[in-house]
Amino acid sequence: MRFLAVLLFLGWSAVASAQDAYPSRPIRLIVSFTPGGGADLTARTVGQGMAETLRQPVVVENRPGANGLLGATAVAKSAPDGYTMLLTDRGALGVNPSLYKQLPYDPLRDFEYVGIVTSAPYVLVIDPKLAAKSLGELARLAKAKPGGINYASFGVASMAQLNLEALKARLGIDLTHVPYKGAGPAVQAVVAGEAGVTIASPAAVLGFVRDGRLRALAIGAPSRSPLLPEVPTLTEAGGDEDTLVPTYFAFALPAGTPRAIAERLHEAMKRAVSAPEIAERLRAAGLEPTGGTGDALRELVARDIPRFRKIIQDVGIQPE
Repeated sequence: MRFLAVLLFLGWSAVASAQDAYPSRPIRLIVSFTPGGGADLTARTVGQGMAETLRQPVVVENRPGANGLLGATAVAKSAPDGYTMLLTDRGALGVNPSLYKQLPYDPLRDFEYVGIVTSAPYVLVIDPKLAAKSLGELARLAKAKPGGINYASFGVASMAQLNLEALKARLGIDLTHVPYKGAGPAVQAVVAGEAGVTIASPAAVLGFVRDGRLRALAIGAPSRSPLLPEVPTLTEAGGDEDTLVPTYFAFALPAGTPRAIAERLHEAMKRAVSAPEIAERLRAAGLEPTGGTGDALRELVARDIPRFRKIIQDVGIQPE
């Protein structure tokens, strides 16, 4: 028995020592999206700050495709040793379970969550030629000609479509959906007058709002954006704050990663987003530094899955 106890103690000591020494080599950060967007900016900016705390490089690897599915699957199947981390978004965790009949990962079982790094609120913008200068006026205009106003989304089942469908239901209006291949084309469609309404990040519409080519009616956030301080929150505009929900970018690890490692990464992430120069760079891109906990993220994912499933079913989107 004494020999067994010694073996167990030595084994525990080895595990504890390995975790105390973590990280001892570079950490690979897989980003589920293409370079150049908010996800990539979050990963590279915050990853660099974390590297300074962890004293090991955080190496970003972009692996885009299928609404974040490819990157998430790769991380879910990686070794749970803390050396492969995922940066993903609300769609990959909360929406994908309703879009794919055989999703290769389970958001609630296959990840150890580090937490939300940044949130990205959406601004509701319209073609300034529409006779509406407020959310209430847009609702009255849409009710006067049901289906007569198009809204541009980032694609079928994108956060733009799901959010605007939720807004339609909340306001009791009918808008016609026109999907585009990404947020940039959707914004350009409204600028060109091809569509009347869309949502996008503050940074994506800032220049168009300032020069009058778009009119911003509301932002889906608890407080106004410093980039567009004159634009009211959805609640201030007369809507429901929980209707136009922001996306987020979050860190996750494979399930089975020791909790001590996840907590170490969370503290490094929180310290990075709290650094003034990092926070300023993120906010300039329309991203709000968050630094939320892994437990809070897991609870949000658990609420999001049925929430978005209902919208997808109501719209009639068929799982692939």
